[in-house]
Amino acid sequence: MIHYAIYSTRFGDVVIAANDAGLVALAFHGVERPSSISPEWQEGATALTDMAAGQLEEYFAGTRRAFDLPLDPQGTEFQRRVWDALLRIPYGETRSYREQAESLGNPRAIRAVARANGANRIAIIIPCHRVIGADGTLTGYAGGLERKAQLLTLEGAHFIQQPELL
Repeated sequence: MIHYAIYSTRFGDVVIAANDAGLVALAFHGVERPSSISPEWQEGATALTDMAAGQLEEYFAGTRRAFDLPLDPQGTEFQRRVWDALLRIPYGETRSYREQAESLGNPRAIRAVARANGANRIAIIIPCHRVIGADGTLTGYAGGLERKAQLLTLEGAHFIQQPELL
C-alpha cells in the first residue's frame, strides 16, 4: 500500500508518497501533469513521508546536501539505471543529457535518457533538476523551469539563465 501526504514548503506544496520499501514519489503538487497523486494511493502521512519532508526542508534551508532515505522508484530497468546515475551527480553540479548517457556507457541514448529523466517521480531526491542542455541552458522539468532554476541556484550550480525566467 502506498500512503501519501501533502506538505507545504518554501518552494510550494509537495506530495510525498511511500510504501513499506521506501519513497515512491515526491512531486510539486498542482504543477505536474498528470496529477502527482495516484487514485490508488491512501491519504495519510507516515514516519517515512514525515522524515522525507524534514530532510527536504533542511535541503531548502541550505543545511542538507544529501538525502538519507530509502527509495523505491517504480520504473523499467533502464529507467532505474538512469535514476541511479542521477543520484551520482553531486550537489551543486550539473550534467548534460549527453554526459548522462555517456556515464551509462551508451552515448547515443540521449533521447532515451531524457525520457527516463522525465519519468522520474521522486523529484529533488533523485536530482533530475541537475541535468541541463549541453549548451548550459535549462531544459524540461516537471516542476517548471523557474523552479529548476531556483533549485540549481540554491545549490550554487552553474547554468545559463534564460531571460524569460528572470
